[in-house]
Amino acid sequence: MGAMSYLSIIESYQDYKVVIHDLVESILSGVAQSQLFDDDKTALSTLRDINTHYPFVELLYTLDPQGKQTSENIVSNKEGVKILPGAKNMDRSQRPYFQLASHSESLAVTSPYMSSATGHMCVSAALKVRDDQNQASLGYLVVDINLARIIDFLRGDELRRRTVPFFYGVYSLMVLGLMSVAAIMLYLAFQDLMSLFPAETSPGSPPYKLFEIIIFITLSLAIFDLGKTILEEEVLMHKDVFRHSSTRRTITRFLAAILIAVSIEALLTMFKASLGEVELMKSAVWMMLSVVGLLLGLGGYVYLGAKAERILLKNKMEFGKSNM
Repeated sequence: MGAMSYLSIIESYQDYKVVIHDLVESILSGVAQSQLFDDDKTALSTLRDINTHYPFVELLYTLDPQGKQTSENIVSNKEGVKILPGAKNMDRSQRPYFQLASHSESLAVTSPYMSSATGHMCVSAALKVRDDQNQASLGYLVVDINLARIIDFLRGDELRRRTVPFFYGVYSLMVLGLMSVAAIMLYLAFQDLMSLFPAETSPGSPPYKLFEIIIFITLSLAIFDLGKTILEEEVLMHKDVFRHSSTRRTITRFLAAILIAVSIEALLTMFKASLGEVELMKSAVWMMLSVVGLLLGLGGYVYLGAKAERILLKNKMEFGKSNM
């Protein structure tokens, strides 16, 4: 549930590429007008209007037909929409978006890159603007699109993202509780371990006491691993709830932690049975069979989940090709 990684952003961009381009083109086509090239205040007002409905537009400026910037950078950030001086008259003719736009009458969009103005992963989009008679080219309208925010916008995921800090807190408290329980169990295990020294040991007790210590340690290991999994999956790592692979990864890790704990307990029960507690043999066998069943079930789940995702990706690619 952490911030979306760059790899996830690029993968999601490839999934929604056609939709993103269509949306950006419709936005620029709706605001492209000759007045944008008159003064920076018009561009400032335009970005404010855009930002009201499309908060993923981070930067706007204009270029002349030769690629020289004719306005200052109009930036949208946490402080609001404002003019950022210093970029006017800069030569942008070698930038990829200008090279693409100068050879096209339609929208030109770059590949994803890190914006030097905002520090976010973005794409730049440029659209040629003509005069009111649709004759001469006035130049180009350029915007930078925050990829993470436009993906959230298209998914309708912005409200959930606002609640993320609350879930961070809840999961962190859960992890703290689990780690505390694991620490207490380890403390008790080492206390029992110290009691096994000859001066404090009664005859005949050490073998079974050792099993109790091992049980405490292995249970603390399982609890610690569960807490670690929750911390990584729900707090530290980005979890894309729209991808089946993320859910499958989480379930696999949880079941793996349970499998390890049950396997160790089954092995210890088997050892106890071999030391004389024959009545535990049946329980040990059933626990081993449960481990095998869980392992087979997990293998089937992973296989079927991966197969289903391949089918979904194949259908998505075919759908994308049919719309190109």
